[in-house]
Amino acid sequence: MRLAGRAEWWRPDFYPGAAALPRAEDASGQPEVAGSRVPFWALMTFTFVLLLAPQAFVPALAPLRLGLLTAALAITTCLVDRFVYRQPIMRITPEIVATGGLAAWALLTVPWSYWPGGSLAFLLDVYFKTLAIFWLLANVVNIRARLRVVAWGLSLMAVPLAAFGVHEYLAGRFIDSGPVKRILSFDAPLTQNPNDLALMLNLILPVTLALALAQAAMVPRLLLLACAGLDAVAVILTFSRAGFICLAISGVIYVARLLRRPGRGWAIAASGYLDRLSTITNIGSDPTGSAQERWGDTQAALRLVSRSPIIGAGAGMNILALNEERGAIWKKVHNVYLEYAVDLGLPGLLLFLAILAGCFRSISFVMRRTAGAPAWRDLFLLAEGIQISLIAFAVAALFHPVAYHFYFYYMAGLALAARAACEAETRG
Repeated sequence: MRLAGRAEWWRPDFYPGAAALPRAEDASGQPEVAGSRVPFWALMTFTFVLLLAPQAFVPALAPLRLGLLTAALAITTCLVDRFVYRQPIMRITPEIVATGGLAAWALLTVPWSYWPGGSLAFLLDVYFKTLAIFWLLANVVNIRARLRVVAWGLSLMAVPLAAFGVHEYLAGRFIDSGPVKRILSFDAPLTQNPNDLALMLNLILPVTLALALAQAAMVPRLLLLACAGLDAVAVILTFSRAGFICLAISGVIYVARLLRRPGRGWAIAASGYLDRLSTITNIGSDPTGSAQERWGDTQAALRLVSRSPIIGAGAGMNILALNEERGAIWKKVHNVYLEYAVDLGLPGLLLFLAILAGCFRSISFVMRRTAGAPAWRDLFLLAEGIQISLIAFAVAALFHPVAYHFYFYYMAGLALAARAACEAETRG
């Protein structure tokens, strides 16, 4: 027996949030919808847990495994969403294909790994989880309103991270009493040391500036500029060389672009920050010895790649390979490109570079399609911010051992999300 005027439970229109969401067509001409709000907000909750780790401050939350719970909810509801709307499981793009190729190559090389069981566990525990969130971002953040929410969320979540770093510096709480005092970092998965904190803030900062430029009202613009300023101060106080370089590069790019636009006067003052770069050009002057150590690791990694250019040491096994090459120090090579090359050989490195290049192409496509159109100004500015974040990561990748982690893949997912939102609104 049916109730008159009530949609059956199995119909797409019955699924929560469907009625108010925009519809378009995908590349094949099939109907495309933004989908239920549940996977999107589960993804945002996962992002909150990933960045701020509330379980570290409220121990009672730890047994709940909030990260796993929210990620599983987002993935499950997204798959249900796709089934209900009769949509493909994912949008097939060149970046997705390259990512699938990289994951497949990592699995294929497991039998030749220095430690096959360790490589397989690493892929399951770290890399495949990262790729799941990358897939969610590319498929769930598919309209402009959601992209704005993610940008606001990242900008506001960065505030406690930056404020914590500044507070620790002012309070004089440092990691050790060595020649360079490094602040204690925020106890969360992506910010557990000063270098990681600087990297995370550097990736979010361009998005925050993009949001600020997109605001018509003065109060939210000033709020976002204050957030960006706090992020920049925190990056400087980490005393991270890589963080400093990325901050300066992002500043140069924004200053150069803003100087070509109306209302550029406030940007001129930022250019003086570049003078600080001259303090980090001499590797031998590092009193901590870390720069010299990393240069030695880079040379060792290059020797490993030259001897095994195809298969590599196995996913996540560059530590073991380096131990064998230069002694048991038990440290990763601090270079994303060399991580892929040592672990997965040159095929792995080339596949990663294909993903990176594809993300740059996608975000450039969005900027071309939306440039000069007042109705899409916020989408253009967000795309520009994501592009600068990708540039910052491409530079930071020379100094960080984060090849398989969320830093790059979160921004890469946002690049694909921006393209999906652009195509949905500008098609026709």
